[in-house]
Amino acid sequence: MNKRRIKKIAVIGSGIMGSGIACHFANIGVDVLLLDIVPRELNDAEKAKGLTLESKQVRNRLVNDSLTNSLKSKPSPIYHQSFASRITTGNLEDDIAKVKDVDWIMEVVVERLDIKKLVFEKLEKYRTPGTLITSNTSGIPIHFMSEGRSEDFQKHFCGTHFFNPARYLKLFEIIPGPKTDASVLDFLNGYGEQFLGKTSVIAKDTPAFIGNRIGIFGIQSLFHQVKELGLTVEEVDKLTGPVIGRPKSATFRTVDVVGLDTLVHVANGIYENCPNDEAHELFKLPDFINKMMENKWLGSKTGQGFYKKEGKVIKVLDLNTLEYRDSKKTSFATLELTKTIDKVIDRFKVLVSGTDKAGEFYRKNFAGMFEYVSNRIPEISDELYKIDDAMKAGFGWEHGPFQIWDAIGVEKGIELMKAEGKQPASWVQDMLASGNKSFYSVKDGATFFYDIPKKSQEKIPGQDAFIILDNIRKSNEVFKNSGVVIEDLGDGILNCEFQSKMNTIGGDVLAGLNKAVDLAEKNYQGLVIGNQGANFSVGANIGMIFMMAAEQEYDELNMAIKYFQDTMMRMRYSSIPTVAAPHGMALGGGCELSMHADKVVAASETYIGLVEFGVGVIPGGGGSKEMALRASDTFRKNDVELNVLQEYFLTIGMAKVATSAYEAFDLGILQKGKDVVVVNRDRQIATAKAYAKLMAEQGYTQPVKRKDVKVLGKQALGMFLVGTDAMEASKYISEHDHKIANKLAYVMAGGDLSEPTLVSEQYLLDLEREAFLSLCTERKTLERIQHMLKTGKPLRN
Repeated sequence: MNKRRIKKIAVIGSGIMGSGIACHFANIGVDVLLLDIVPRELNDAEKAKGLTLESKQVRNRLVNDSLTNSLKSKPSPIYHQSFASRITTGNLEDDIAKVKDVDWIMEVVVERLDIKKLVFEKLEKYRTPGTLITSNTSGIPIHFMSEGRSEDFQKHFCGTHFFNPARYLKLFEIIPGPKTDASVLDFLNGYGEQFLGKTSVIAKDTPAFIGNRIGIFGIQSLFHQVKELGLTVEEVDKLTGPVIGRPKSATFRTVDVVGLDTLVHVANGIYENCPNDEAHELFKLPDFINKMMENKWLGSKTGQGFYKKEGKVIKVLDLNTLEYRDSKKTSFATLELTKTIDKVIDRFKVLVSGTDKAGEFYRKNFAGMFEYVSNRIPEISDELYKIDDAMKAGFGWEHGPFQIWDAIGVEKGIELMKAEGKQPASWVQDMLASGNKSFYSVKDGATFFYDIPKKSQEKIPGQDAFIILDNIRKSNEVFKNSGVVIEDLGDGILNCEFQSKMNTIGGDVLAGLNKAVDLAEKNYQGLVIGNQGANFSVGANIGMIFMMAAEQEYDELNMAIKYFQDTMMRMRYSSIPTVAAPHGMALGGGCELSMHADKVVAASETYIGLVEFGVGVIPGGGGSKEMALRASDTFRKNDVELNVLQEYFLTIGMAKVATSAYEAFDLGILQKGKDVVVVNRDRQIATAKAYAKLMAEQGYTQPVKRKDVKVLGKQALGMFLVGTDAMEASKYISEHDHKIANKLAYVMAGGDLSEPTLVSEQYLLDLEREAFLSLCTERKTLERIQHMLKTGKPLRN
C-alpha cells in the first residue's frame, strides 16, 4: 500500500489551466499554494494609487487577477465559492521557499521547454526530497524536462496532464519520464481516480500523448473531409454531436470554445514530431484554418471562429468564401432512422449503412479512425482500452473508437476500411485468427479487453471499486418493466435503475419503485435508486400530466399525483434503508425522490433543484411538503421562524438549482451530517451500496410517521402574500407567477390556521396535491407545460 498523503500542493503558474487545477484540488479539500511571476511594471490603477513595484499587492497582482477571473468564469471551476479559501496565492520570488512544505509541486507555466527548465532549476533549490513534482504539459516530451536534475528529482518527476476545464473533463494522463519510480506512477494513477474523480491513464512519452493524438487526428480528418464531401460547418456539427454520443458542441463549436490556436499548436507539434506517422499529411493545416489564424478568428475568446454571434443571431462561417452567413437547419435521412434508437451504441450499425451523404460521411470517418487507432498500438499505448478511456474522459465521447468498432462488428469495420482504401494493423487480423471476435467482453460483471501480446481476453484492472450496471443488468436482473430494471447488487442490496426517456418519472417508474421496495422488504436488506445514464432524472413525466389536464381528467390526475406522493413516502417509511444516488440533472421529481430517501450519495457534479414553477405548478410529489418540514426542523428557540421558512419558500419560488452537490447543502436539498458527496461517478453505485449495507447492519428501523411538523399558519401566509403582491406590482413576477407563489405560500404556511400548529406530513401532502391540481386547471399552466415539451425551455407568461 502506498502510504503517501497529499495534504498540500503547490501549483506554479496561474493561467486558465493553473487556476483551474488549483480550484479542483481545493474542491476535494486540499490546501493549495498558487504561485506566479512578479509583474515588471505598474499598471494605471496601481500608479493612480501611488503603489510601488515593491508593494505586495503589485507583486501578487498576476496570480490574484488570474484566480479572481477563474472564480468568476462560467461554468465555475469550483464546487462552492467558500472552497476558494483553501487557495493561498503568492509569487515566485517571495514565496518560492514555501514549496518545501508541500507534498506535490505541479508546474503549469507556458508551453516552452526553456522556461519550464528554468522553473525546475529554481524549484529544486527549495523542494524537499521525496516530494512529487510533475508538469502539466499537453505535448512537450517529458524526457527533455528533467535533464540535468538530481536523481531524487528525476525519480519523483513525471507528466500529469489535466484537460481543460480541470473540474469537468475527466481525463488525467500520467506520463513517465526516463527515471520515474514505478511507485510514483502507481500512486498518481490511484490518486487521480479515487480523490480527483478522474479516469487515470498511464500514457507513453510520445507527442500529444494519447487523448490529443487521437482527438486532434479526428478533428484534422474532419477539417480535410468537410470540403471533400461538400459539407457545411453546421452539417458536420449535426453529424458529430449527441447522435453519436459526443457533446452538444460537437466539432466546430468545441474548437471555438477550446480556441483554434490551442488546437493548431497541438496539430503542428504532431506534424513536426511524428514524421513516420502514416497520417502525417493530415496534420497539415488546411488553407481555411491558416486564414482564420491570420484573421485571429480563434473562437469564443476573440468573439468569432466557426460561429459568430451578432446580437441574438448566430452566424456561421462559410468555409469556401470565408464569410459569415445565417445558420441553416440541417437534416439527413440516415439520422431520422436513429430517432427511435435510444442507446447510442446501437445506432452505429444504422449510421454506417446510410445511403445518403451522412452514411458516406460515417463510413469514411470511422474507416479512417479505426485504421489510425489500430496503428497507434503499441506506439502510444500497449493496451487498447486506454485509447478508449482517453477519448471518453478527455473529449466527452460516450464510446471510444474500439467500442464503436465492436458495435459495428470487427469484420464489418474491416470491410468499411477496405472500401475506403484503408487497412487495420496486422494485430487485428491476428486477433480474429486467434478466435477472438471482439475487442471487449463481459464476464461475471467485469469488462475484459483483448490483450495483444497474450492473444487473449484479460480483465481491465481497477474495476473492483466500481459497479458497472451495463455489465450486470442481464445476469443480475430481478424485475423489469418498461420504466425500470431492478438488479441484485449482491450482499442483500437491490438497485432500481430508471430506463425511461431522460429517466423521467411516470407510471411505470413509480410502479417499479414500489416493486423494488416490496422485493427489498421481503428478501433483501436495502435499496439503492441509481443509474449510469447521462442524468439521474429530469423529473416527472410532464407529457402525461399535460394530457390528463388538457382532457380535464382531474380524478385520474388526482390519483396520479397521489400515487407519486405515496411512492415518495414509501421511500421514506419502508422497513429497509433507501439510498438515492443522483448525478447530472436531478430536477423536480428526481429531486423529490432524493429528498425522500434515507440517505443521498450524490455525485459532486449533481445539478439538483425543484424547478416546477417553470411549468406553472408547485412541487407536487412531496417537495413542497418536504421544504415546509425541513424549515420546521431548523426552527430554533427564539429564532425568527418566518425568516427560516422564507428561505425554503424562495428556494422553490425562484426554482433554484444547485450547480454542484455542495451547493445543494445551502439550499436545504441535501442535509449536512446525513448526505454524502462522491467525486468519482464511477464509484457512486458501489458507495451507495456500501452505505445501504452499513445502515442495514447497524440495525435500521422503520421510521415512525411524522405528526410534529410546525406550521405557522396565518402569520406566515400574510407575510408571503404581502411579498408576492409587492413583487407583482413591481413587475418582478407575472400575474401567473403570483398565483403559483400564493398557492405555494398556502401549502408551506399549513393553510390559514389562526396560530402556529403541529401537523402531520399527510396534512401537508393533501394541501400540496390540492394546490397542484388547481394549477393544472389553469390555461397559463397548460401553455407553460406545452412550451416546455416543445422547446425544452420555460415560458414566462
